[in-house]
Amino acid sequence: MKKAIFGLLLFVLTVQLSFAQKMNAVEEVKELSKLKWQWMADKNVDKLAALFDDKSKFVHMSGTWKKNEELDIIKTGRIWYKKADIHDVAVEIVGDVAILWNRITLTADVRGNDAVTEFTVTEVYKKEKKEWKMLAMTFSSVRDTHKIEH
Repeated sequence: MKKAIFGLLLFVLTVQLSFAQKMNAVEEVKELSKLKWQWMADKNVDKLAALFDDKSKFVHMSGTWKKNEELDIIKTGRIWYKKADIHDVAVEIVGDVAILWNRITLTADVRGNDAVTEFTVTEVYKKEKKEWKMLAMTFSSVRDTHKIEH
């Protein structure tokens, strides 16, 4: 009987620890995504280069490209992500992968013209050692009534 109670207690503690670690990962990824938007606004390509995996891909309304092109676009200001107003965030953790959905209103300077666009942005991260690396970011143009299902 004592072994059964001990086993049950150990199981409950393990489940609680796992849940706490998952919630901590969710908060880490949310904060990292928020920082990423600021780094993009600040054109801080050094921080972004460290965040973006070398094989990362970026899907925009005008095309899909890899890490170096995205960094060049930000550095040169071809797209200046001036401000991302975040309306909603959802995160799912699957093993060492995090998928984050942001509902944003993006104010960006595109080729000298300001554009304000509603997007749901999907970001995929993978934890490597102790750091999260972004694998993909996809912009999906949506209506301002679009909702992310939690």
